[in-house]
Amino acid sequence: MDEAHKLFDEMANRDESAFAWNSVIAGYTELGLYEDAIALYFQMEEEGVEPDQFTFPRVLKACGGLGLIQVGEAVHRDLVRLGFANNGYALNALVDMYAKCGDIVKARRIFDNIACKVSVSWNSMLTGYVRHGLLVEALHTFRRMLQDGVELDSLAISSILANVSSPQLGIQIHGWIIRRGMEWDLSIANSLIFMYSSNGKLDQARWLFDHMPERDVVSWNSIISAHCKDPEVLSYFERMEKDVVLPDNITFVSILSACAHLGLVEDGEKLFSLMTNKYRIEPIMEHYACMVNLYGRAALTREAYAIITDKMEFDAGPTVWGALLYACYLHRNADIGEIAAQTLFELEPDNVHNFELLMKIYGDAGRLEDVERVRTMMIDRGL
Repeated sequence: MDEAHKLFDEMANRDESAFAWNSVIAGYTELGLYEDAIALYFQMEEEGVEPDQFTFPRVLKACGGLGLIQVGEAVHRDLVRLGFANNGYALNALVDMYAKCGDIVKARRIFDNIACKVSVSWNSMLTGYVRHGLLVEALHTFRRMLQDGVELDSLAISSILANVSSPQLGIQIHGWIIRRGMEWDLSIANSLIFMYSSNGKLDQARWLFDHMPERDVVSWNSIISAHCKDPEVLSYFERMEKDVVLPDNITFVSILSACAHLGLVEDGEKLFSLMTNKYRIEPIMEHYACMVNLYGRAALTREAYAIITDKMEFDAGPTVWGALLYACYLHRNADIGEIAAQTLFELEPDNVHNFELLMKIYGDAGRLEDVERVRTMMIDRGL
């Protein structure tokens, strides 16, 4: 995109129409570089180039992706001012943006005003309801879609399943998928595994996984994540290796997290070494957090602290320090807990939980003056 933007900057006639601007904005949006897409839209306005019907859907997608409802509302005002208030592309994009930003009422109002609703409109509305836990409305919308013969593509179905928190709704959608002969579409099957495991239906998740005609790394990640509290998780990882499927960052976050929850310290150590040495995966923050949690839960608090001081090649974030602080609370290590808490006070000055944990650590150690000192600190900070 850097090269494309450089060419765009060098164009002599780029201000004659929105075409060139739309191309670059679309590129940023498709790559998930939403801030850049929005910045270019406002630069477009500053240079006096009028957006067209193809500009607004892309910019609104960027607003929804970032949850920037105020920016989205400003873009909404622009499209109304320029006469696109009844444009189908713009209206569908508005429904999607407002739904993603959490204003379901406004999303529904715009949805109801779309004269000719297409699958994109329905998908956005349904996904919005599901994402925000409005299950009655989601079921009603889904049934209306079926009555009206609206077709859902695999991407839309996968997106909906990823947000389903109701087994009732999930089973209804699964039934519809089976009737449509789409159950073994790879992305849909992966999403069904995730949906069932997220709702505590591990047997159904396993059955789907075992009967899949093909699997990719997402399939394996889904089933490994589903077994995060089950010793069988290690056998799934072994099967993944035997099937010559290359694990990725997410695989190791899931398997290391499982080892931490199950107390499998040696297995966790071996897997971390395997990740870095065999698969040449550079550890990210989440991997280190898992290792700190692994040692911390096993009462190896000093080993957990050593991950931060000796192993990490970048500054530890709140997830890592938070795992260490919790370990110190569990195993009454006031010395290291104090260090972890002080760091967290700088990283997350408004997180009450960190202060409360340190107070409990001091209380368990009989350091009542320190308990009062932390309580005073909380009052001074307005917590």
